[in-house]
Amino acid sequence: MPWHRAVLRSMRPRQWAKNGLVVAAPLSAAAFDSVSVYGTVVATFLAFTLAASAVYLLNDVRDRDSDRLHPVKRLRPVAEGLLSTRSALAVGAVLATAGLALAWVIEPDLGVTVSVYIALQVAYAVWLKHQAVLDIAVVASGFLLRAIAGGVAVGVPLSQWFLLVAGFGSLFVVAGKRFSELHTVGVEQGTRRSLSAYSESYLRFVWSIAAAVTITAYSLWAFEISGDEGINWQALSIAPFTLGLLRYAVDIDRGVAGEPEEVIIGDHILQALALVWLGLFVLGVRS
Repeated sequence: MPWHRAVLRSMRPRQWAKNGLVVAAPLSAAAFDSVSVYGTVVATFLAFTLAASAVYLLNDVRDRDSDRLHPVKRLRPVAEGLLSTRSALAVGAVLATAGLALAWVIEPDLGVTVSVYIALQVAYAVWLKHQAVLDIAVVASGFLLRAIAGGVAVGVPLSQWFLLVAGFGSLFVVAGKRFSELHTVGVEQGTRRSLSAYSESYLRFVWSIAAAVTITAYSLWAFEISGDEGINWQALSIAPFTLGLLRYAVDIDRGVAGEPEEVIIGDHILQALALVWLGLFVLGVRS
């Protein structure tokens, strides 16, 4: 495999979809009213893509031995020996530097946000991934920081309900990811020592609680931002939002939600629910 293809695979393009969360805050605040806002959001997406790709490369280097024991992760270029650890770390350093530089140019507060993201992810790769509960919290913080980054970059205020939905929604996804990993490969063959501290019943408890808080917070947020006249589009959006979480929970319960982007790409019903929710939410914001 050519060197550049091995690097690109290690950057995990399919997971770049997660960086789309930078759209959440500007969208909820109806901030897409100028070309400059679109440009800022796209640049923020790029900054997080560079930073996240750097983190993936570091993780692949740190986990190369355990990845070789995993049925899927053993195919990663570093684990397969297609990309040397030195090359992976060098490319990762360049990507992290570029992502940080771009974030600081866009907005200093965004630079701080991306810096916090990278610091947490490095700590995760080095130590925290093996600490029960903390590993889930750090991964969830990665989703939350993406959602925060969009608001910081554009300069829109972040409501308490938005932060609760983003935070507990992230916890729901990450706990489901761990549940699926435990369900699929088990503790014996798992690549994370922290898995030995979890049981399926505990992780089910975590993602169930997270889902309940996410739905409750979203409902309260939807009613808070609803207009006083006309159709209450935000309130109507609660239905597809809830159904979407319940649909995703089916995949968690089956133990096949190890990669969130794979679940979304492969589930057309979930995609349809997301489009219906997005349509209703945008109508509410615009009305």
